[in-house]
Amino acid sequence: MSRLVAALSAVLLLCAAGAAHVQADGHDRTLAVTMTNDPDANRLEVYDATTRTRLQTLSTNGKGGAEGNARGVTQYHGELVAAVNNGSSSVALFRRDRNRLKFEQLVSTTSQPVSVDFGSDHMYVAGATTVDSFAMHNGRVEGLDGTTGLVLADGGVPPDGSTAQVGVIDDRQLLVTLKADPDPGTVDGVALEHGRITGAIPTAVSAPDGTLTPFGFSVYPDGTALITLAHSNQAGLFRNGAFVAIVDAGQAADCWTTRVGKYVFTTNTASRTLSRLVSTGNNVFVDDDIATTIATGAPTDLDAVDGVLAVVDHGAGESHLSLLRYNAFGELAANGPAINIGVPDANGVALVPPSDRHGQ
Repeated sequence: MSRLVAALSAVLLLCAAGAAHVQADGHDRTLAVTMTNDPDANRLEVYDATTRTRLQTLSTNGKGGAEGNARGVTQYHGELVAAVNNGSSSVALFRRDRNRLKFEQLVSTTSQPVSVDFGSDHMYVAGATTVDSFAMHNGRVEGLDGTTGLVLADGGVPPDGSTAQVGVIDDRQLLVTLKADPDPGTVDGVALEHGRITGAIPTAVSAPDGTLTPFGFSVYPDGTALITLAHSNQAGLFRNGAFVAIVDAGQAADCWTTRVGKYVFTTNTASRTLSRLVSTGNNVFVDDDIATTIATGAPTDLDAVDGVLAVVDHGAGESHLSLLRYNAFGELAANGPAINIGVPDANGVALVPPSDRHGQ
């Protein structure tokens, strides 16, 4: 009898260990997703953010070609990944299925898309000359329900390559950053009603005198946005439709951003570094101008979630993906060498955390 009990106990332990292994393998991976941005045949490259192994290469069913943009790849609640097909005027949407992505649909846009964000039960896409809203239901993107033209602070139409990023402030407003060198640049405030773009002409706010090129930004829960002023090496705090504080970045060409709690990390393309900033809602401060260096190239877009920070860089005709760890104090540590993506102009990166809906 004792032998039978022992045998049954061993079997139960093996089953429990196997179930735990399946759960870890099936549900607990964070995915790092970037796009090749190929102007003829755009693709997504999907990596395991822990093991750093490539899991998939997926066609976006469109053409790449975006440049000078932020958030060309974006994720929603660990369930959905969106990638811009700049050359095809479409956004490709992929559904997470355990530790893989599956193509779900293409959505056409009113101008060549460069940046995507989600919020207020909508997907928002900023393009070369317009910004669109698409209704969402049960986590799925439905039809276009609003659009408006982008406008510079001087009333002009943005020239090619101006649009940098779209981001949700709250259920009443979006921001879109527009580069217009040698003019200071513009932040467009886009009105929403129940999440839908109303079609009203955006409120166009010029970057402050002495600054240049509003580019990437991160939004705090209080509705303030920390915006890089990339070509004057500064960062600004934007609140209630105006810049209320400016700080020198201490590094060259601070462009892209991602937020982790109170910290905002910026990529400094010309300095090949990342900086860490903080905001009080009234002021913005540089907490560490060199939080880490990126040895393999000039850093571009970045994302962070659940202790992992991913950043794409370009150097020597190659693109690389670096995966770092961060702690509660925003301190960064490398997690292995940079990954060679195998293309020259990879664009955007999104970290896709596990979703509670997996397996349902």
